Amino acid sequence: MAMTGMDLPLGTPLPDFDLPHGGAPGRWSTAQRPAGKPLLVLFICNHCPYVIHISKKLGELSGEWQGRGLEVVAINSNDPETYPDDAPEKMVGEAARAGYRFPYLFDADQSVAKAFHAVCTPDIFLFDAQGKLFYHGQFDASRPKNDLPVTGEDLSAAVNAVLAGAQTPASVSPCMGCSIKWRAGNAPED
Repeated sequence: MAMTGMDLPLGTPLPDFDLPHGGAPGRWSTAQRPAGKPLLVLFICNHCPYVIHISKKLGELSGEWQGRGLEVVAINSNDPETYPDDAPEKMVGEAARAGYRFPYLFDADQSVAKAFHAVCTPDIFLFDAQGKLFYHGQFDASRPKNDLPVTGEDLSAAVNAVLAGAQTPASVSPCMGCSIKWRAGNAPED
């Protein structure tokens, strides 16, 4: 079922988190984040048709953005018991297929998704160099089956602005995708 991301005020501080890589050794933490670098946090998963639809372009663009000084991490918060395609051991293969060169982390207890007020995949959060929310919106207007090309233009404009120290885009369309697959009794409204 498609849903849109929650409205989160610009300037909201980056929540602290420390998560393991999905299916690979190591961890990533906001404490290790390089000072003075903007950070893109993507809530994605392996099976969602909305994520699959943008994944190759996301892999391509994120590599370019990283080369320009943007830190990028992705988080899978889906319950792998009810959605086995999103199990941590399958995340490494998905990252390779999509061309992700950023840490793809697993939020087993779903606490990080709750801290971000993330509700869908993809749910996109771009923070400025001071760790304040700069952009929370869509990748682009393309959706599975709407025949629009996948360009990443909305997120690209926001990334270009944050890297240039410019203002956040005046008009933002919300993220849209599949709902995060919460464990029984764990959904934010439960």
